[in-house]
Amino acid sequence: MIKTATLAAVYESQGLKDDALKIYEELLKKDPQNKEARIAVKRLKGIKEKYSGVNKEMLDFFIQMNTEIEYAEFERWLIFE
Repeated sequence: MIKTATLAAVYESQGLKDDALKIYEELLKKDPQNKEARIAVKRLKGIKEKYSGVNKEMLDFFIQMNTEIEYAEFERWLIFE
C-alpha cells in the first residue's frame, strides 16, 4: 500500500485518527518540509492529548446502548460527571 497524504486524510475522515497520524509521521520522516503533514500531525496529536482522559467504559456503553433506560443512565452520567 502506498502511504500518501490523501490516504491519511481518508483515514482521518473515517475516524481512523491513529492510522492517519502514523502515515503523516512517515511522510514527515521522508520530507520534513511537508507542511500539510506537519500541520496534520500537530492537529492529530492535539486531539489525542485533548481526549486522552475519555472514560473508556462510558464510551463503550454509549456505543452499545439501545434502550430508553440506558439512554437515561447515560444522560444522568453526562449531567452529573
